[in-house]
Parts: sequence; C-alpha cells; structure tokens
Amino acid sequence: MAMQDSNPIRPGGGRQGFKEFVALIAAMMGLTALAIDAMLPALPDIGQSLGVANDNDRQWVLAIFLLGFGAAQIVYGTLSDRFGRKPVLLTGLGLYVAFSVVAALAPSFELLLAARFLQGASVAVSRVLAVSIVRDCFVGRQMARVMSLTFIVFMAAPILAPAIGQLIMFVAPWRWIFGMLAIAGMAVLAWSALRLPETLDPRDRLPITFRGVAAAWRRTITERYSLGYTLAMTLLQGALFGFLTSVQQIFFDVFEEPLLFTPVFAVSAGAMALASWQNSRFVVRLGTRLLSHWALLGFIGFAAVHVLVAWSGLETIWSFALLQALTMGCFGLAASNFGSMAMEEMGAIAGSAASVQGLFGTIGGTAIGIFIGQQFNGTTLPMALGFLVCGLLALGVVWLTEGGRLFHGREGRPALAE
Repeated sequence: MAMQDSNPIRPGGGRQGFKEFVALIAAMMGLTALAIDAMLPALPDIGQSLGVANDNDRQWVLAIFLLGFGAAQIVYGTLSDRFGRKPVLLTGLGLYVAFSVVAALAPSFELLLAARFLQGASVAVSRVLAVSIVRDCFVGRQMARVMSLTFIVFMAAPILAPAIGQLIMFVAPWRWIFGMLAIAGMAVLAWSALRLPETLDPRDRLPITFRGVAAAWRRTITERYSLGYTLAMTLLQGALFGFLTSVQQIFFDVFEEPLLFTPVFAVSAGAMALASWQNSRFVVRLGTRLLSHWALLGFIGFAAVHVLVAWSGLETIWSFALLQALTMGCFGLAASNFGSMAMEEMGAIAGSAASVQGLFGTIGGTAIGIFIGQQFNGTTLPMALGFLVCGLLALGVVWLTEGGRLFHGREGRPALAE
C-alpha cells in the first residue's frame, strides 16, 4: 500500500490529507523532544529544589528519560504488529500523560527520576509507531521525503521547548513544565484518537509467538543495511545526547550567559530543521546515499574544527553557536536518511524492526551521551571530541555497510525504492 501525496488512503476505509498526516506524525515525535528540551532551563532549579548536590547529577533528569525511552521500544513494535498501530499508540500516550502528572508532583529527586524513566518508556510508543506508520505507507526515497517533512515540523519542538520551559518558570515553579507536558500529551492523544487512520492492514497482522519475535529480531540485526545504518545512527545520536546533557552547563557555567541559552539552542535546532527541509526537496532526485554520506563528512569536518577551536582556548559563545549549528545541520541531513535506509528491507516487520532499531539506537546512544556528558570539565572540549569520535566511527560503519563505496545508489533497485 502506498499513500498518494495529496490523498492518503486508509486501509480500513476513509481518507486523511497528506499535510495532516505529516503534522500528526511530527506531533507524535515532537512529544519526545518537548519532554527532553523543555527541561534544560529548569535543571538548576530542579537540583536546588530537590537537594541535588553534584551539578553533573542533574544530567540524570535527561539521561534516565532516554534510558526508559530506549528500553521500552522493543515492546511496542511487536504489539503493534499484532494488534494494530492505533490501539497501542493510544495506550502509550495515555500512560505518558499519567506519568507526566506523577513527575509534576514528585517530592524527591529519586521519585522524579522514577517518573521520568516511566515517562520515557511510555512516550517511546510515539517513536516506534511514527516510523512504523510511515513505513506502512511509503518506501525508499519517498519514505525519506516524508520523514524529512516530518522532521521539519518535529524540529519546532526543540526550537521552542527551552523557551517554553523558560517562560513557564517566569510565572510558575518548574513543576508546571511537567504539567505542560501532560497537556501536550492529552492533545496528541485526542488528535490521534479522532483523526489517525489504522495503517496496518488486518491481513498483515502477525501473531505474537516466540519464534516469530525471534525471527524478526534476527532479521533486523542481521540484515546488512538495517544493522549498519542502525549502528551509524546510534553513534550520531550518542553525539547528540552528549550535547543535550552538557549544553545547559556549557551556557550557565562556561560562557556564563544563561539568557543566550534559548536563542542559541534554537539556532542549532533550526539548522537541523533547515537541513531536513532541503533533504525533502532533493532526496527523491539525488538519493539517500549521496546526500547522507556527504552530510556525514560535513559532520566530521565541522566537529574537527570545533575540537581545534576548543583545544586552542579560542572558544567563544559565538564560535560555539556557529560550529554547533553547522554540525547539527549535517546531523539533520544524515539522520533523515539513515533511518529510512535502515528500514528499507523491513516492510513486512516494520513495527518489530522499528522497535529493535530504536532499542539499540536509543540505549546505545544514551550510554554514549551519558559518557560524554559526565566528562564535562568546565570547557566545551569533551563535547566537541564526542562529536568528532562518533562521526569518525559512524563513517567507518557506513563504509563497511556499503562494501567500501560511498555516495552511490543500490544497484538493480528502482529509483523510488532505493
């Protein structure tokens, strides 16, 4: 089944416009970005309010969410392949709203972390189901185009989220940030319940059996492109998570410019959105590999320059803003395509494959990000080194995955199925 750009067809009957489809998928994915990035300005207040003595320990408010987000993904794909996308999505979103309320009321740092873990585990449904739903409807370059368009709308969340968090703190305690997350979750839940079509044809539903689950796992982690591009995406996400865990301390402690945190962060997120928009325009004509491989080289190049600037002691808030925006732009261009290429051969098990890829990508990326964040030493050098090392390792993985060739299309495959 393939949705037409102007008139996507619901398998069970009924129609949904392409623009609304993209916006809803973006909103689903945006819940995760909102839950991460809205917290950033509040970390000092959370630490002070709940008695967190070590500044680096505040990073766990983000890290524990990401661990829950990664760990739970393996469940949702299998369930959605059996019961359909929509009921599993609505259940996960309902739990996300509930745990957001628990986090808002948490009296201790330990309970807050527990609620954050469960909050991440619940909203993981939106990541798995977003990828699965798009894969139900599109393939190859067209899937990459849809994911790029989704990513543009989705990137509004990290652009706006720190500002939203800061605005809330101007008029209310940090706990109301979690209240805002609960409200956002309820809005997406209602939108999905009323307007989202069920994209999995009943004839394609898979029974939950040990043999079937094991086969889906085995196929996902052994198929060459699924494994290779999942590993590459894991490394790039590790660099991104290292940035997220470190960025608040960089602006507050290194540059001592907390008021510039929100606009500079928005510039980096905006660069990612711009790159995704450009990708949506050119990917069908140029191909996923040509664009993403060049983007990965750009990612490495800008990260290398950033390492030299930080190591030489010449880092300023303006050099940081410029180099990070350029690096993030390359990340956005590569990430939009890596995810699509990892799913190329996974159409028959899209839900399970998205779960497995999400599990390894998020858990692995979070572990890398925690390591990078914990190296914070009052400079930007550990974060910049993290980007460079992750980029170089990702390049090695991509090179091996493609058999030593870069920038090419896959031989013998139709253009729209690349």
